[in-house]
Amino acid sequence: MTTFIYCADDELATARLGEALSATLPDGTVIALCGTLGSGKTRLTQALATAEGVDPGVVVSPTFVLIAEHQGTRRPVYHFDVYRLRDEDELDQIGADEYFDSDGLVLVEWAEKIADRLPEERVQIEIEVTGATSRTFTISGTGSRLGSAVQACRGILENA
Repeated sequence: MTTFIYCADDELATARLGEALSATLPDGTVIALCGTLGSGKTRLTQALATAEGVDPGVVVSPTFVLIAEHQGTRRPVYHFDVYRLRDEDELDQIGADEYFDSDGLVLVEWAEKIADRLPEERVQIEIEVTGATSRTFTISGTGSRLGSAVQACRGILENA
């Protein structure tokens, strides 16, 4: 597993993280987003989706629909919010495996609720609130493919 920590002082820095992830993550990546309410899971998703060519105005928390599908200019972005799932079996009923096996990017908010059902190979992002607009992102990639992508993301951010 490859891990690095990225400190974002403001939303512009969060947008840079989204751009770097978009540039480095391969098709079919599942991104598990973990953090408290208001930590920035949806904001990071908006930044990544915008970098993928999705209109940022359409990317909102899909809390009441569970899955929002967005067609980017590069590839599709699937945005899950599993906060309201009763249990992991409900995830099976909505066909999550089909999304996990797709060529798009799959972002899962509240991923810790379904950790046992997520693909073993994934990018895990833990978000910690450190101030009114600042966040600390701990980004991990499992497997050689995603470990390399996370390293490349780190390189972009460190050289910006």
